Amino acid sequence: MSDYQTTPPPAPTSAGASDDNSIAMLVHLSGIFFSFIVPLIVWLVNKDKPEKAFLNANSKEALNFQLTLLGTYFISGILMVVLIGFLTYAVAWIGGLVFAILAGLAANKGETYRYPLTIRLIK
Repeated sequence: MSDYQTTPPPAPTSAGASDDNSIAMLVHLSGIFFSFIVPLIVWLVNKDKPEKAFLNANSKEALNFQLTLLGTYFISGILMVVLIGFLTYAVAWIGGLVFAILAGLAANKGETYRYPLTIRLIK
C-alpha cells in the first residue's frame, strides 16, 4: 500500500464549524425578512452533504418554523373578518421575531434550537 491510501485525511478545522454557525444564524434571522425562502434554499443545497449536518438541522428547523408561521398568518388573515385575527397576527409576528432571534443566537453558539409550537413538516 502506498502512503496515500494509509494516511488519514486531515481533521476539519474550526473555521468550517464557525462558518456553519454563522450561516445557521443568518438562516434563522433571515426568516424575519424573507420568510421561508432562505431556509429552503440552504436546506436544499446542503441536505445531501453529511459534513453539513449542523447547517442542515438548523435550516430544517427554521424552514418548519417559517412554514408554521406562514400558516398562522393565513389563518389570522381569515380571522380578521371577526376582528380576532388582528390580535393573532400581532402575537404571531412578535413570537416569530423573538423566536428567530433566540434561534439565531443559539446557532451562533453552535447549538440547535427547537422552536416551540412548530409543526414538523420536514423531518
